[in-house]
Amino acid sequence: MDDATAVEPKETQPLSQAELDAITDKLIDKLKTVYDPEIPVDIYELGLIYKVDVSDDRDVAIDMTLTAPGCPVAGEMPGWVEDAVNEIDEVRSCRVELVFDPPWDPSRMSDEARLQLNMF
Repeated sequence: MDDATAVEPKETQPLSQAELDAITDKLIDKLKTVYDPEIPVDIYELGLIYKVDVSDDRDVAIDMTLTAPGCPVAGEMPGWVEDAVNEIDEVRSCRVELVFDPPWDPSRMSDEARLQLNMF
């Protein structure tokens, strides 16, 4: 194969703001389907999601934590999150990283979560 017939890799186009907004809404919806089995509130409202990055290639990288490092589902919950996010058609892949710095505390919960848990 000579250089004249070589196929150049397709250059990724940046996501438009509208595309990013649509994917963000779908990500939030999917994150709200994942629950800590010991707490009747989804992980998004609990404040367990620390960071979500979406690349122009539509690869999603999520940093999340747990309510406690010894959480019995620590090994399973990242997979639950990946599975939920991978259901979004516009997402090519998802990688979830568990982080414990800064440690989670109840101040990270949304008002909705506090209301559900009677913590006002």
